[in-house]
Amino acid sequence: MTLHKFWTRWCQPSHAAAPPSSGRLSLVPVRTSVRLGLRRALWAAGLAGTLVLTGCSALVAQNPSGTLRPVNAVADGTEERLMLKGADVVAYFTQGRYVPGVPAYRSAHEGVAFRFASAEHKALFDAAPQKYLPQYGGYCANGIVYGIPWGGDADAFRMIDGKLYIFGGAASRDAFALDVPGNRALADRYWAQEVAGANSFVQRAWRLVWRVPHYQSGQQLAEAVARARAGTPK
Repeated sequence: MTLHKFWTRWCQPSHAAAPPSSGRLSLVPVRTSVRLGLRRALWAAGLAGTLVLTGCSALVAQNPSGTLRPVNAVADGTEERLMLKGADVVAYFTQGRYVPGVPAYRSAHEGVAFRFASAEHKALFDAAPQKYLPQYGGYCANGIVYGIPWGGDADAFRMIDGKLYIFGGAASRDAFALDVPGNRALADRYWAQEVAGANSFVQRAWRLVWRVPHYQSGQQLAEAVARARAGTPK
């Protein structure tokens, strides 16, 4: 869904409901309209706040026109969108660690730039880019569990079944690890049904206001991780 269509559907003022035939004003549609209006205002404020915090360059960097969209990319020098701030995505698979790439070894895939630490890694990527792409566009996998494409640090990662998952930090990685099969299933579903192909800013603002049923705050997740480590029940 495009930003214009989403705004038209969810943020434009709706027409007032016609009064019932009895001539008495019903409070039900009024209350519903007020609640919807508040949510629309919150969504609009969230979108505006996200734009202010990240800026227009991030909006362009994260939303290329190709099929690889949205992505955790940044503008860097002459690069309009650089994946994971230039991390060598092949190194995660060959060396099991984060390795920064260099401008000398560069490839482009679906309008997104990738950097590598060696010519060998560049050649491996060029031969099979899909094999080395991080899951969920390189966004924090734990955020995608809640339909929120946000964050993702190149040095916070985990390889699961031969696939690369990026996280917003150790805390996010630990929260995801509480239920890897369940969280992967949720993230796969929200990525496929909502996030993939969407504008990252619109999707992010929407799901920060219209939260998924299983949403948990950072504090709740931290408490769950602490309980798991202590071996105590909920």
